[in-house]
Amino acid sequence: MNAPATPAPGQKGPASRLGRPLAALAAVAAPTVYVAMVDPNSPGHYPVCPVLQATGWWCPGCGGLRCVHALTRGDLTTAGHDNLLVLVLSFVVAFLWLRWAWAALTGAPVPRMRIGLRQTVLLVVVLGLFMVVRNLPAGAGLAPPVV
Repeated sequence: MNAPATPAPGQKGPASRLGRPLAALAAVAAPTVYVAMVDPNSPGHYPVCPVLQATGWWCPGCGGLRCVHALTRGDLTTAGHDNLLVLVLSFVVAFLWLRWAWAALTGAPVPRMRIGLRQTVLLVVVLGLFMVVRNLPAGAGLAPPVV
């Protein structure tokens, strides 16, 4: 009969290795639960976007809270209509978190993600293009519904 595997001296067990991924999950889950419970579609619960208020333009984050609210209800169509970029980034972040948690659980090397100048410039360009396109008549489908 085999005894339960114990980590070698100097190695962490699975429960210890999962501490950081679970802490990150809790840090994201807490505000997500709040947004799930307090509907951003009802006026008065959240402040107006300062970019929208100052310029009249939808910023890349406008509709993001409504997108997260729809995601907590499993409504991908509404989430995509509220903010397609937040929807896509949510799936990317979920995939990266799952990869991190799996590596922590199995003891595999934790995948590192380096964000350099090239990735930063690309992100800024994507955010800028998304902002411009969603404010053009041709990109009106990317703008969140007016509440």
